[in-house]
Amino acid sequence: MEEKPDAQISGERIIIESLDREFALLHARSCRIDEQTSDETIYLNPVNSQISVGENILRSAAEIEQTFGGITANLWDDPFEWTLPEHLSTTAKIIEHLNEVETLRQRAFASFTDDSCLSKQVATPSDTRPLIDLLLSTLLRATEHQARALVALKSLSRIDAPGFII
Repeated sequence: MEEKPDAQISGERIIIESLDREFALLHARSCRIDEQTSDETIYLNPVNSQISVGENILRSAAEIEQTFGGITANLWDDPFEWTLPEHLSTTAKIIEHLNEVETLRQRAFASFTDDSCLSKQVATPSDTRPLIDLLLSTLLRATEHQARALVALKSLSRIDAPGFII
């Protein structure tokens, strides 16, 4: 009897750990962007961007919160209402919120037994799709919002540069 080499060995978490690292890096970058932004400028809309640093950071976190809230508690609500600038008015409050979202994400990743679970279908409000697809699309959307936050921060940094003439 000839054994077939398995592309996926049961119990391996190689892909899960890789995705876990990418989401953790995303969290760390969002925290750094927030820390580099003052309370006065966190919601200031830069000239070349319609959305502020704070709004983009919160949209990035909202992508993650919605996905992992859906995965862990079947709660697919958009976290828009409790992430308004009025509720998260300072960089410290934004960091608190980012840490809560990170805790939710970590709890979900801890429940993923091995890489084979990534092929399981997840029912979302709009469709059913493999878990890996849901995680990758969430990571992509969250990263896009984070990139916009960084662009907004760089734009605001140029406004405060010495020698800037209006």
